[in-house]
Amino acid sequence: MHIADVLRSHKPALSFEFFPPKTQEGANALFETISELKKLEPAYVSVTYGAGGSTRELTHDLVVRLSRELGLTIVSHLTCVGSSKEEIRRTLERYSENGIENILALRGDIPKHMDVRGSGISTGWQAHPDGFHYAAQLVAFIKENFPKMGIGVAGFPEGHPETPNRLKEIEYLKAKVDAGADYICTQLFFDNNDFYDFCERCSLAGINVPIIAGIMPITSRKGMQRMAELSLGSRFPAKLLRALARAEDDAHAESVGIHWATEQVLDLIDNGVAGVHFYTLNKSKATLKIYQALGVTKSNAIKY
Repeated sequence: MHIADVLRSHKPALSFEFFPPKTQEGANALFETISELKKLEPAYVSVTYGAGGSTRELTHDLVVRLSRELGLTIVSHLTCVGSSKEEIRRTLERYSENGIENILALRGDIPKHMDVRGSGISTGWQAHPDGFHYAAQLVAFIKENFPKMGIGVAGFPEGHPETPNRLKEIEYLKAKVDAGADYICTQLFFDNNDFYDFCERCSLAGINVPIIAGIMPITSRKGMQRMAELSLGSRFPAKLLRALARAEDDAHAESVGIHWATEQVLDLIDNGVAGVHFYTLNKSKATLKIYQALGVTKSNAIKY
């Protein structure tokens, strides 16, 4: 089922994201996590590539296995970085042959040796000579060659780290939608006002596809620092920072993070969000606790 259809049938659509494990132990732990979260009947799950496409083969194997063994609706991430058009075509053919119908089309992270961390400025990076520079080009390629595929793209409520010009940022997003994207899934954010403002700016720009809110609960102070490093610009509201400062240890910090994320989700649902996408970090505990706090046992049990 295409995610566009999922979004029409689930109000709101709650979904989870995982990343491919690097070891067999990691694979075993991941499938235990997915088994726990499968009980919640997510609208769909997505699987990432990893920085620079470094885990692409693991992603391919994982999405096929999840689809075959667990019967889940899968969205596989697909990036431009380091791939030729022919490599991308072969990947899409493999997915199509295995019943994978949904792709999240991304430019992808710049390889670390070509990125000035903390600045969001890449130095010396060039696309594959027979590849794509931008996600919009990837979207257009998928739409032309695999028209039956559903396509999602990324949005940035707090701003894209490499595009300080917020007007240009929305132009680039619109280019992805105009190329054929069916929906937008946002990066994580901690202030819902940033998300609502983002949605309004999209509407003003003529972007009318569904927008899914990305939520990642803080589970430790160290984890918060890691989020800040990875996202290159996440905005942590002062109210959240004060609550975390009062926490005696990481167990209390986790409770604060789960409570904050729960309040975000409740507010998003009350305001008619199309979907909420949980960045799980391959762990089930925080997401399960958020569901308990929401008072539901299944994703499809939440109604407006």
